[in-house]
Amino acid sequence: MKAAAVRGVDAPIVPGGTLGVLGTGQLGRMFAAAAVRMGYRVHVFGPDAERAPAAAHAQRVVSAGWDDEEALASFARGVDAVTLEFENVPTAALDLVARHAPVRPGPQALHVAQNRGREKAFLERLGVPVAAWSLVESADAAAEASARLGGPGLLKTAGFGYDGKGQAALDQPGDAGAAWRAIGGGPAVLEARIALELEFSVVAALDVRGRFVPFPPTANRHVNGILDLSSTPLALPPAVLQEATEATEAVLRGLELVGVACVEFFFGEGGRLTVNEVAPRPHNSGHWTIEGAAVSQFEQQVRAVAALPLGDPSPHGAAAMANLLGDAWTAGEPDWPAALSVEGATLHLYGKLEARPGRKMGHLTAVAATSADAERTVLTARAALAGRGRGPQRLR
Repeated sequence: MKAAAVRGVDAPIVPGGTLGVLGTGQLGRMFAAAAVRMGYRVHVFGPDAERAPAAAHAQRVVSAGWDDEEALASFARGVDAVTLEFENVPTAALDLVARHAPVRPGPQALHVAQNRGREKAFLERLGVPVAAWSLVESADAAAEASARLGGPGLLKTAGFGYDGKGQAALDQPGDAGAAWRAIGGGPAVLEARIALELEFSVVAALDVRGRFVPFPPTANRHVNGILDLSSTPLALPPAVLQEATEATEAVLRGLELVGVACVEFFFGEGGRLTVNEVAPRPHNSGHWTIEGAAVSQFEQQVRAVAALPLGDPSPHGAAAMANLLGDAWTAGEPDWPAALSVEGATLHLYGKLEARPGRKMGHLTAVAATSADAERTVLTARAALAGRGRGPQRLR
């Protein structure tokens, strides 16, 4: 009999227990690595799971579709608790799993995060600042919303968008038809485009007892809609950082979330702070915590899912993370020795079998005395992969 059947629902799942992961990508892989190091068994579930990154650290891999009710139930009965490594798990699958094991985060977090319209409305109900937005369901509705907005906007698919996909500029009503076609049609959200000074994020955890533990805010730079570089600490007024941390706590509590989540922020002209989006899981911008903090975001996720005390998020120093995309393989195998000759650079590869342009294949991290030094290290190491001498471009 599994331990969850004889424990209270909030009782700790101690090492030796089994944790399940819905989804089998790199976030599941890093969660599984942290869990195995702490003495847990890990089971992962997802389509084509045997070939996926998370399989490398799992003791059981279930390769089945999200509509396979028998496989989902069997998976859930074999674990003590379940977590998510991405938010596009069908809610019907999550509901079925929840009949057999605690799911952390729960269905409320998933329901909100899967749809930008629901997410914006949820944030507004919390009193968290968001950019002006409208839910639209046709090109004509998008044109009308653009006219009301009266300025530049972004049209985004309501669901299943990530890494800049499912987005198109809509700067005036006449652009609506082209923007609508570019995102493939379907329900969408038109958001006002903000004059940005900085994009940043707050990764934090909330445990079963209601304790909120944030990591330091992290500055982010995107290229073609994909996160390119993150670093901490960032030079923003303490009042802004405090506002962002308080907003993050409000979001996690409003989602009734147990686990790790990320809230992404825009810092615009005039010091205005707005929330961009919420991810109810560990986040790319938190990868620096693996080397750079007393507890990583993945160990923190293990602790939260297992109903253990949360760890210390204090940083070891300034830190940075640079993504490695499949573009680095365009001219052949990257020059790993050259990259790893850069002192202070740490390499993480995700075990993906095929490198494609824009696909996240791994990342580099560094811890240093200043964020400028950490950024310089990861950017120098990344440039060395192709023998490039490109100088680093700093975040603000």
